[in-house]
Amino acid sequence: MQIVRELDPLRNAVAALKADGALALVPTMGALHEGHLTLVREARRLAAHVAVSIFVNPRQFGPREDLAKYPRQLERDCELLEAEGVSLVWAPGVEAMYPAGYATNVSVSGVSEGLCGEARPGHFDGVATVVCKLFNQVRPDMALFGEKDWQQLAVIRRMARDLDLVLPHAGAIRGVPTVREADGLALSSRNAYLSPTDRAAAVALPTGMKAAIAAIRAGTPIAQATARLKAELVEAGFASVDYAEVRDAASLAPVEALDADPARLFVAARIGGTRLIDNMPV
Repeated sequence: MQIVRELDPLRNAVAALKADGALALVPTMGALHEGHLTLVREARRLAAHVAVSIFVNPRQFGPREDLAKYPRQLERDCELLEAEGVSLVWAPGVEAMYPAGYATNVSVSGVSEGLCGEARPGHFDGVATVVCKLFNQVRPDMALFGEKDWQQLAVIRRMARDLDLVLPHAGAIRGVPTVREADGLALSSRNAYLSPTDRAAAVALPTGMKAAIAAIRAGTPIAQATARLKAELVEAGFASVDYAEVRDAASLAPVEALDADPARLFVAARIGGTRLIDNMPV
């Protein structure tokens, strides 16, 4: 497995790999867990070679967010990836991604608005910018993302369509189902921030979401079911709920009543000092 930190060696490594078959990219910010490794395994199933990027992107963190304390464990991450048969790790520093004088931003309207886009202004501009750069740097045949960050996936697909990206094209950007703990909590690097007490209480998030979805399917109005979910999360120990909304799975437009189009329940809530997000099909 090659570990590359500069752009010219990356281009040489990518060219050699692509001469030998299809290349899949799994973009990450490191602190890898089973959810990331599931993406890697799916990528290995689909392509001859897998590249994983590890870059904690400062442009997607707000001024009061956890950039400084975001876990960085490159050596451990690389050991995990080598064991999974990854061919290439692209681990640039900030100066390689955003050199002096950098002045370009990618902004995707529509799907980036509301939900995490409202709670974290500028976040999805940072995501779209860094992913566009990663696609141009690695030029993968396909890219894989976790469905836990469904809005992020929608933003990246919209960007690829709108900019007519070729490597990968929008149809080669694949979502992989959320990986969960035994009690249902979605895997996240931020789960490491939870105290034992908060971790025990956090199970109220997936449990409450499943109950709300069952109620909606049984005929409870969406507004009533989501209001009850918010109240239950606060009662369970969450400090606040940023949102609990049902939206169209493709456009992310708000949904007031179910119809034939697929919809999903999206929730973001804070417990202790940690913000957890999740989504499930309705």
